[in-house]
Amino acid sequence: MFTDKNIVLIVSGGVAAYKSAIFARLLMKQGANVKVVMTQAATEFVTPKTFEALTQHPVVTDLFDAHNESMIAHVSLADWADYIFVVPATANILAKMAAGIGDDAASSVLLARHTPVIVAPAMNVNMYENPATQRNLKTLREDGVIIIEPAEGMLAEGYAGKGRLPEPDEILALADLKLRQQTGRLAGKKVVVSAGGTVEPIDPVRFITNRSSGKMGYALAQAAAEQGADVTLVSSSELPAPVGVTMVPVQSARDLLAAMTERFDDTDVAIMAAAVSDYRVATPADQKMKKNADHAGLTIDLVENPDILATLGQQKTTQYLVGFAAETQDLLTYAQNKLEKKNADMLVANDVSKAQVGFGHDTNEVTLLQRNAALEKLPLQSKLALARDIMNRIASQVEGK
Repeated sequence: MFTDKNIVLIVSGGVAAYKSAIFARLLMKQGANVKVVMTQAATEFVTPKTFEALTQHPVVTDLFDAHNESMIAHVSLADWADYIFVVPATANILAKMAAGIGDDAASSVLLARHTPVIVAPAMNVNMYENPATQRNLKTLREDGVIIIEPAEGMLAEGYAGKGRLPEPDEILALADLKLRQQTGRLAGKKVVVSAGGTVEPIDPVRFITNRSSGKMGYALAQAAAEQGADVTLVSSSELPAPVGVTMVPVQSARDLLAAMTERFDDTDVAIMAAAVSDYRVATPADQKMKKNADHAGLTIDLVENPDILATLGQQKTTQYLVGFAAETQDLLTYAQNKLEKKNADMLVANDVSKAQVGFGHDTNEVTLLQRNAALEKLPLQSKLALARDIMNRIASQVEGK
């Protein structure tokens, strides 16, 4: 969202102002061009020279500073900006924004704004919960300002409460998500995505699984959230949760089946991206199994796991159901058969024998199969870019329904 964009970062006066320097650096790493405006109070916590060194731009602290690049600095900055961030946003700057006050450089830039504004409040919990602050936040939301909610934790005053500034990378991720959601096509829809390879115990220390990392499922969950959907990710993977997604941890195929069927009736889109173990151990051992002393070998009895995609296909009413087929040969034959047999609406097929495709990789290449539609091959690209392409096609189908 921020590559090659002009960003005005407004820093107001609070203990968390030091995190703004890290945030400015993160924006620049994404390819943004950053200019900073500071309130006088902010300069008590971090010096303007810090931001000047980081951004390679002069810092504006005074409307009437003779060193300003423009005679009307607040208007020229507002015109220059593609996005404006206020990090941290104190109760004072929030009140000025809500009331339309422009009595210093920072508030005047905000008053002249005509591009998206993202604010990250940070203050004492009692200040945050004050009815006046909550009224101001309500007004700003109604005005279209994006609010990044403060975190709960230990405050500067020595006690816990809601009011901490989130970490800079979290602010950036949430801002990216909320901006994308403004043009999302799945607002009001519920999406459930499964991810990762299921785990079937042999004994307390050993298990059967597969090579799935869960990366594709996580990318699809993120892409669905970016489209404005209410997203639940049912996962056996331990990857960091995508921003804005509800996580449901599972282990075995039966765990996954229970989690998916529990949510299926209330779901608009279900995506089975998890790699489900076809078999499980009939009777897992209660204690660690020891090596056979006479080296006679070991036999483990396996039983078939439930077919989750087929089960959901049988239960489907109005849901849009997406399945995956990871194959090493005869990809399209197996995928077409799976699409029809499992009663799916879309089948995402990939040949995991190819380099940089499928399990464990950050890239993927797939072919999309849909009922009564031509095959569509999507080129090798990052899994997130691919997930966004897939989610756009799902959104078109769901809108059509």
